[in-house]
Amino acid sequence: MSCTPETNTLAMPVDLTLTATHINATVIRSSKRIDRARNCFTSICKRLIILAAVCCISQPQASAETPQPAVYQTLNDQSYRNDTNLADACQLDLYYPTNRENYATVIWFHGGGLTSGKRSIPTALKNQGIAVATVDYRLCPKVTVRECLDDAAASVAWVFQQIEKYGGSKNRIFLSGHSAGGYLTSMIGLDKSLLSNYKIDADDIAGLIPYSGHTITHFTARKELGLTKTKPLINDLAPLYHVRPSAAPILFITGDRELEMLGRYEENAYMWRMMQVVGHPDAKLYELDGYNHGKMAIPAHPLLLRFIERVLKEKN
Repeated sequence: MSCTPETNTLAMPVDLTLTATHINATVIRSSKRIDRARNCFTSICKRLIILAAVCCISQPQASAETPQPAVYQTLNDQSYRNDTNLADACQLDLYYPTNRENYATVIWFHGGGLTSGKRSIPTALKNQGIAVATVDYRLCPKVTVRECLDDAAASVAWVFQQIEKYGGSKNRIFLSGHSAGGYLTSMIGLDKSLLSNYKIDADDIAGLIPYSGHTITHFTARKELGLTKTKPLINDLAPLYHVRPSAAPILFITGDRELEMLGRYEENAYMWRMMQVVGHPDAKLYELDGYNHGKMAIPAHPLLLRFIERVLKEKN
């Protein structure tokens, strides 16, 4: 009986000493690990702070200088002629950004052979930071082709005279349109007499982008003379008649030459070549493979926007 407590008494100090030594060593090792972990954590935090700072510097910050999305408004049914008898027929819609200044404007003429059609704003030209003025003009055979051209010129003059009231720049006005609208575009931009009637210099137009427009005399004008669509003519109602080196930059766009109507690609190709011959510095021609006359407008719109961007960049 006496041996058990004695044995226990002798064993306890040895066990306690070993345990204390073991605990002390473990605490020291744990402390070192904690220190290393703390140092590692601190280092990681410092690196994260530096990385965050770099990211903040490199990323654009939301501030007053960040461009805000354009907010658009449409001025509908605006008469561009003072003659009350023509007020209903000669109207345009102006789609423009209200929170931009000195923006570019595209005056858009609809197609329809100068005998049909109605103004509308191409969807692809909306929300692009530019204004679009889409124009109705009187139609043949109620009027002549010359009167169609005069209406188109009057609408362009209205935009030149009014666009600054809405925040735009009269130095950034482009003309465009499809088919008959392309013909009107080329005629207004090249025959200086049309705009001079309204005291506007055609050379002040920023650029011309006719889509698949006639460059010879329009077939409706030829019909007025008793000629068929397949009888070509170049007179003063043909853009080709007015080629000159001082005209605005011009981008001719047509559909596929094998799918276009009435040799429209070849007309534009010859027009482009003649602009080169007379020394025009900025005339280009695009043919949209695989697209016919009616379908070529949609793929042409991005080319128009790119052309405007390039011309404005060069003007600045």
